[in-house]
Amino acid sequence: MGAAAADMSDASDRARPGCLGGIRVLDLSRILSGPFCTALLGDHGADVVKVESPDGDDTRRFGPPFLCGEATYFLSCNRNKRSIVLDLKQPHDHATLLALVERADVLVENFRPGTLEKLGLSPSRLQAQNPGLIVCRISGFGQFGPWRERPGYDLAVQGLGGLQALTGAPDGEPYKLGVSIADLVTGLYASQAVLASLLRRERWRSGGPDRRDGGDVLDVAMLDCVASLLTFQAQRALTAGESPRRMGNMHPSIAPYETFRAADGWINVAVGNDKLWRAFCAALGQPALAEDARFQHNPDRVANRPALRVELERLLAAQPRAHWIAAMDAAGVPGGPILEVEEVMAHPSLLARGAISEVEHAAIGALRLLGHPVRFAEAGTGISRPPPQLGEHQAEVLTDWLGLAACAG
Repeated sequence: MGAAAADMSDASDRARPGCLGGIRVLDLSRILSGPFCTALLGDHGADVVKVESPDGDDTRRFGPPFLCGEATYFLSCNRNKRSIVLDLKQPHDHATLLALVERADVLVENFRPGTLEKLGLSPSRLQAQNPGLIVCRISGFGQFGPWRERPGYDLAVQGLGGLQALTGAPDGEPYKLGVSIADLVTGLYASQAVLASLLRRERWRSGGPDRRDGGDVLDVAMLDCVASLLTFQAQRALTAGESPRRMGNMHPSIAPYETFRAADGWINVAVGNDKLWRAFCAALGQPALAEDARFQHNPDRVANRPALRVELERLLAAQPRAHWIAAMDAAGVPGGPILEVEEVMAHPSLLARGAISEVEHAAIGALRLLGHPVRFAEAGTGISRPPPQLGEHQAEVLTDWLGLAACAG
């Protein structure tokens, strides 16, 4: 599929109603974890209203780079939203928010625990206004526990959650991931929790088995979310009493499953089982290597990894990346080059699947954005609105939600 076809496919996808069409979301969050959560809900068709302070979301000033005065950081995680400005310390704006709450399905916030209560907007107060409201609370360490009041920032949580202990060269310093993975995975979990809670509420309203109440309060902690990513590494610590260490690009339980240098650059080799090992050896032109007793089965290869690396480094250094990638593709062996981010954004698979959308931004004009990765056969997911300018939709939202055309502005 060419670029034009990809554009048509993406436009058609955006034209279909999303699964959350008719759902209203009040987004009181800022920075990344909350805004990423609400962007995902917007991708599914929810009407997301971003409620900002007069200063706006902090990420509006995260830069450079800026494009026509707009921070690219902000642009990355605020698609499919409308922006209004409310100073929640002012009685009139506080009252306006409560009026919006009456008409909302979901409210997402990521203030430090206790802040919402100090503003007179505790979940109990909000749900007194709207019993069906789902309140999603995102914080660094949760709404209860000994670290409740500590601020949670991505770098700190990557370290506290074990990711940095596992990332980097064995004899080098710990590294964070190149993206804010703690914020992003928290946003993913939060959006999943909101969807589950919406389903529960719908079942309650339709007379299903859970008839206790309408809305719910979701407590999403960044540290909990990051720790969940440890999966097999956590299980190793819990059941084998071993604390995994940094291994660079090597896998602790599979070999060869790592990065090697070809004659002109780096490639990844992901040999996940013995069948792939034999195929990889054939692609190397060394079928006999597959029968070497030191390397025949995966546990043997893991135990003899240093010797295996010596053999593979020597072989792979003899040819350029293109040669090995072609050979591995022909043999069905997973792997490939390590692409720069600009190269990823031009990848034919992403383009063919409509992963990148173009929308019209009030200040920038045509703006390309990376959107939602899931494609639905029936429902739409896509970018129908560009990231908003601060307060861009004040009158529009107050009219749509509250019918306050005369007072909007």
